[in-house]
Amino acid sequence: MFALFDEAGKFMTGRVMSEAESSLQIELDSGKRVKVKSANLLLKFEKPAPAVLMSSALALSEQIELDLAWEFASEQEFGFADLAADYFQDPPTTEQQVAALLRLSEAPHYFRRAGKGRYKKAAAEVLQLALAAIEKKKAVQAQIEAWTAELAEGSCPQPVRDQLYKILFKPDKNAPEYKAVAHAAHQTHLPPLTLLQNAGAIQNAYQFHWQRFLFEHFPKGTGFPALEAKAIGDKLPLAEVQAFSIDDSSTTEIDDALSVQGVGSGTVTIGIHIAAPGLVIQPDDAIDKVARNRLSTVYMPGHKITMLPDAVVQTYTLESGGNRPALSLYLTLDEAELTVQASETRLELVPIAHNLRHDQLDRAITADWLENPAAPAGAELSDEIAALRPELSLLFRLAKVCKARREVVRGKPENFTRPDYTFKLEGVAGDEPHGDETVIIGTRSRGAPLDLMVAEAMILANSTWGQWLAECGVPGIYRSQASLAPGVKVRMGARALPHAGIGVPAYAWSTSPLRRYTDLVNQWQIIACVRHGKTAALAAPFRPKDAQLFAVISAFDAAYGAYNQFQNGMERYWTLHYLQQHGITELTASVIKDGLVRADDLPLVLAVMGAEGLPRGAQVRVRLGRIDDISLEVGGTVIERLEAPALSEEALAEEAEDDTELAAPIAIQMDLGEGEEDGAAGAAPASPASPAAPEPDAQ
Repeated sequence: MFALFDEAGKFMTGRVMSEAESSLQIELDSGKRVKVKSANLLLKFEKPAPAVLMSSALALSEQIELDLAWEFASEQEFGFADLAADYFQDPPTTEQQVAALLRLSEAPHYFRRAGKGRYKKAAAEVLQLALAAIEKKKAVQAQIEAWTAELAEGSCPQPVRDQLYKILFKPDKNAPEYKAVAHAAHQTHLPPLTLLQNAGAIQNAYQFHWQRFLFEHFPKGTGFPALEAKAIGDKLPLAEVQAFSIDDSSTTEIDDALSVQGVGSGTVTIGIHIAAPGLVIQPDDAIDKVARNRLSTVYMPGHKITMLPDAVVQTYTLESGGNRPALSLYLTLDEAELTVQASETRLELVPIAHNLRHDQLDRAITADWLENPAAPAGAELSDEIAALRPELSLLFRLAKVCKARREVVRGKPENFTRPDYTFKLEGVAGDEPHGDETVIIGTRSRGAPLDLMVAEAMILANSTWGQWLAECGVPGIYRSQASLAPGVKVRMGARALPHAGIGVPAYAWSTSPLRRYTDLVNQWQIIACVRHGKTAALAAPFRPKDAQLFAVISAFDAAYGAYNQFQNGMERYWTLHYLQQHGITELTASVIKDGLVRADDLPLVLAVMGAEGLPRGAQVRVRLGRIDDISLEVGGTVIERLEAPALSEEALAEEAEDDTELAAPIAIQMDLGEGEEDGAAGAAPASPASPAAPEPDAQ
């Protein structure tokens, strides 16, 4: 006697060895004996042998038409033998019964299980929905297979191209586009990114980086809603100064300007004037929601994404030729010692007489011209700019004094051992680069006079206002650093704490409200102090321990870090493009550490073979390897050790501090899912890139 039974949803057969009231002992074809509950027994039979029966029943089951079986089946619950009797003959053979059982078990959309060997047919409407879903699944699978074949042959289907960045960086593993890429990568034994590159899915390396950034941070695009910027009008008093800004020629968000009064009188007044959008933009209004969503302007060579719409920027920017609303800090100083005797903050309209552009004036406005009244003015200087020499000279002298005082607090001098690099793109067609433009990389010495004037003035304003907010009991957004010890980083918070790296007792970013949201928030708080004095804590938009303020700090910190990383990556891209553009295959570099070197004349850090064990600062000649502008990676080999002047301990320390800011090339990982190969989609070794030059007041 043989038996067919159900074991955890699997049909098994064997010879019955013994039978009790509630169980049977059955010997399987393998010789193993198992105890089977009587409730799991489906069928007993004398012949044929189990293996023969299952083979013939399986072949017969494939001939059963499910639509016809569903029509024949009873509306009530039934057993598999009942269906076999209705479909084949009554009584059905053992083979027919088992065939019906196998067919019923594999068609849950037609028949649902109602017990061991028992079934009930699905309602007509449920069946139609299930069949439609099955057909749709078949069509999707066919589409996946077609796309897989196209990708393997080196062609990228448009739907896959449209989902490129989602597939690579935020995949929906159930999406057919993802499955096609994963299957094609598995079939071709290629990393997904290489597969997609070979299939032409990526227009060029620049677009890859740009579109990836937009996908991650601006998925709805970089456009702005239609917003109106309200003008402040003549409601503010007019300042009795002639102010001037100092920026790069490409700057449109002119946040700050300076003025000087009383030169030669023994007492001078320095005015630091900051654009005042906070007078009209209010927390939670339409413009604020846009600014809070973006949190900062995003910079990159040849392009930028502004925090605020252009119409808003143009309303509040400190452009020359008019009276602009400003938050002004006036510092009264002894002209000889340049010690601060008094300070006052005002809300006013400030006449902006000039917008000085340091990239046009750095060569003419030198330390010698500022410190030596007899030094002739260069041809680059107009009579109007040359007439500002007394004011600029005093600002330069003040900047050097402020820097020296900060360095005493820091405990060591600030050493500018390397230049800042500038990027200019030629041949940009339209609003943004396309990646094949000609790049010009220039240098600008750190601590150039005009740069130093602005940097020290902004530090002075951010420190003064930071301390004033604390005195008024009004919270602000501060940057602080506990010490200059290795590993102690700058942190953001709502408490006025010392900033050891700058050498000030408190530092609240407040001087760039058109391009940093933290500065706009601090401006609201400072305006409350101007208007309400000691009671400002009751009127300020953000109160002590305000959860919204901490949310702003957290969101800004994350966004600002991501934006800076992107800027670093784009500068590295254009540096690599510069190497290719000029056919540079060798360069001179200085050893940093651990096999890393920094190019002497370009903003480039790379890993090279042969630099291991060389001391920091050692100069070497490097032969460059292959450039990968997707991973932003380039390697090299030391081909010559050069004689180089030894760096001072201070310079080495500054280099070490800069090393902590180095960024790694792009690493792209794609999980191919269970059953597939785990592949790195073009992942690159973690080798640093060049850090971006800091903003003058962004320390």
